[in-house]
Amino acid sequence: MDLSALRENYTRDGLTRDELAATPFEQFERWFLQAQEAELPEPNAMSLATASKDAAPSLRTVLLKYFDTRGFVFFTNYESNKAKEIAENPQVALMFFWLGLERQVIVKGTAEKVSHAESLKYFMSRPHGSQLGAWCSHQSSVISGRKLLEMQLDKMKQKFKQGQVPLPSFWGGFRVVPQQIEFWQGRPNRLHDRFQYSRENETDWSIARLSP
Repeated sequence: MDLSALRENYTRDGLTRDELAATPFEQFERWFLQAQEAELPEPNAMSLATASKDAAPSLRTVLLKYFDTRGFVFFTNYESNKAKEIAENPQVALMFFWLGLERQVIVKGTAEKVSHAESLKYFMSRPHGSQLGAWCSHQSSVISGRKLLEMQLDKMKQKFKQGQVPLPSFWGGFRVVPQQIEFWQGRPNRLHDRFQYSRENETDWSIARLSP
């Protein structure tokens, strides 16, 4: 299949140095709120790239659950492939792609586990079905069919029918602590606007325009 003629010319908006916030977290919040206001589907969906100790890459979509000046937090099974790779090699990358706004945000940094208290607080805020689901799946393992998951769900419903669903010991959050964050705005003729924040120290960031 030849897709060479399939293309879009991005003309929606531009991005200048004067428009940028002092920190990437402020800039990310601005853009994230605009993605929400535009009613884009799942604006908190992000691609997470990890690599094994042998540098074999993996990629999948996860959901950002909160962010602050410490970094970007998502939750997962600690026995999953992504968690195993993070344990071997904590260098990761995130990408948010907001096509409706012709924007991307790319985060490069290191992933670390959040505290047990943070994981518990978020877990208790999840819908009951999602709490049960965390107990049912040995994430990334091979299974014979969906029926096995449904049987596990029925088993968990019975096991925890008398009270709250506890936080599994194998489930929790990761925080991606950024070292670089790039803001990409599509422009005509593929001459996109790209600005990269690079961490200088705990509080200060340098900003550079990148060639498209």
